Amino acid sequence: MKPSSFEYLAPRTVEQAVGHLVEFGDDAKVLAGGQSLVPLMNLRLAAPGVLIDVNRVDGLSAIDAFDGGLSIGALTRQGALERSELARERVPLLAEALHYVGHPTIRHRGTIGGSLAHADPAAELPAAMLALDATLVARGPGGDRQIGAEEFFTGFLTTALAADELLTEVRVPGVPAGTGAAFVELSRRYGDFAICGAAVLVTLDAEGRCTRARVALCGVGPGPVRARAVEAAVEGERTDAKVLQEAAQRVVDSINPPADIHGSVAYRRKMAVVMTRRALALAAERATGVVADSDTATHETGRNGR
Repeated sequence: MKPSSFEYLAPRTVEQAVGHLVEFGDDAKVLAGGQSLVPLMNLRLAAPGVLIDVNRVDGLSAIDAFDGGLSIGALTRQGALERSELARERVPLLAEALHYVGHPTIRHRGTIGGSLAHADPAAELPAAMLALDATLVARGPGGDRQIGAEEFFTGFLTTALAADELLTEVRVPGVPAGTGAAFVELSRRYGDFAICGAAVLVTLDAEGRCTRARVALCGVGPGPVRARAVEAAVEGERTDAKVLQEAAQRVVDSINPPADIHGSVAYRRKMAVVMTRRALALAAERATGVVADSDTATHETGRNGR
């Protein structure tokens, strides 16, 4: 349970960090919160020759208002964003999703940028950012590059970040008035990786019709999945139980779930429909101003869970 030997670097500026990435390329790994990388190194599933610790880099941990939404520094701790009043006011979906990221001790160290760059397909934050149409900002030797969330996640533990780029910021746009949001997750125990999770935003007009929907899932593909078929089935409709059930059924057209010891492909497909329907219903309910009891409505565990 010890990592292979490596060279340790601790830059103080973004420019220094990018310079190290340019110099060492694929042989280097960036250390932020370390909640994924350090265990992988200890198990020798990852063996970088160079470790670039960015925790001393200034200016990457701010949570600021931006375009009706948020600008989030990549080094922002998950727990800090979860507790942020500004985040809860402007983008409540993020605070709700973060509640299911590991445990408080994990969120105390884990960073927003680290989770997104790691791109675990069962992770909550990538799905939430996909539903929120977030933009990720990467700094490379040529300057900043903006990458939409849908283009950022390219496969299993893979992103569009180049070897010489550092993720520096996440920009989350504001949501329209009349929008409700919900994150629903199925896991065996609280804090476990999601068997299936759904991040949903629903915008209703004054007559109760859906004018905009965003649906993204985790745990049911090689990365976060945008369920456009579900969105199309909801938009323009009243969000009654029949409409939401029929829309949720269409999620199976968007997903390619894996099979493992936690569930078969068929089980994950079925749970994707269930989680999508529940998240749609909760988001629509919240859009009308009626807030459901989050303790009973936003989290489900498997039969053998707690």
